[in-house]
Amino acid sequence: MKKIFVDGSAGTTGLRIFERLGKRDDIELITIPDELRKDIDARCKAIESADAAFLCLPDDAAREIVAKVKSDKVKILDTSTAHRTNPDWAYGFPELSPEFKKNICKMNKIAVPGCHASGFISLVYPLVRAGILPKDYPIVCYSVTGYSGGGKKMIAEYESEEKGEELFSPRQYGLAQNHKHLPEMKEICGLLDKPIFAPIVDDFYSGMVVSVPLFSKLLVGNPTAKEIHEIFENHYKDQKVVKVMPFGKEGFLGSNNLSGKDGLQIEVTGNDERILSASRFDNLGKGSSGAAIQCMNLALGFEETLGLDL
Repeated sequence: MKKIFVDGSAGTTGLRIFERLGKRDDIELITIPDELRKDIDARCKAIESADAAFLCLPDDAAREIVAKVKSDKVKILDTSTAHRTNPDWAYGFPELSPEFKKNICKMNKIAVPGCHASGFISLVYPLVRAGILPKDYPIVCYSVTGYSGGGKKMIAEYESEEKGEELFSPRQYGLAQNHKHLPEMKEICGLLDKPIFAPIVDDFYSGMVVSVPLFSKLLVGNPTAKEIHEIFENHYKDQKVVKVMPFGKEGFLGSNNLSGKDGLQIEVTGNDERILSASRFDNLGKGSSGAAIQCMNLALGFEETLGLDL
């Protein structure tokens, strides 16, 4: 029986992790009284008594508690952006390569990826690794997501009976090109520059599609859309959580089809000149709590997909 503590279990991600782990009979959840929820000493003690601890905190609070924890035995899984580009932390996307998976299994500090970043990296990393996508490619990325990714405040705004007219339409944000996921998008993929990133939030609870369009003539070897699809198929072969869908989907690509699920689907469409790669998943699943639980499973020696809904 493994002991788990969720620091920040009142937030959207923390609550979802806490509820999901509470359904498992191979885990004991450590709790502290509500009045000690902000007591750093009490939280630190709980973390040090656990086999694994999830940090579902703002960046500064995550850094503060990590600096205070002295145990070298507990597996710390940070869901904030604080440590995602820190080389001393494993990046929690095991499907990227055997090395990424090995680091998650062996290291005691694991940074859980951001939701937009997960979609972007799932598309860009395999192409850079294959030598097809130049590291200086001028990448543009679009991401359409449900409003739950904005946390309790945004959820309340969208679900209010008095919400403004604008909230019924898609809304682009990150307009200054300083989105908090950009550093990991660049760093993990080994890019020379950050992409132009256009995230869009819309009036549905959860789910997302991240899209990266590509010009074949700017890629190494001028590959066709079908050849790009084959690269993804080879890269994600035999993976349980990430699946490459049949080539050339037609019609529409919904953003909420995987709401409530923990899997991720790769779609490739287009033609010999213009290629559209897309990643579809739940921002609360593979985009946060599902990815966190997958990493915990690997770190503690459980079956990788235990407790996931694929």
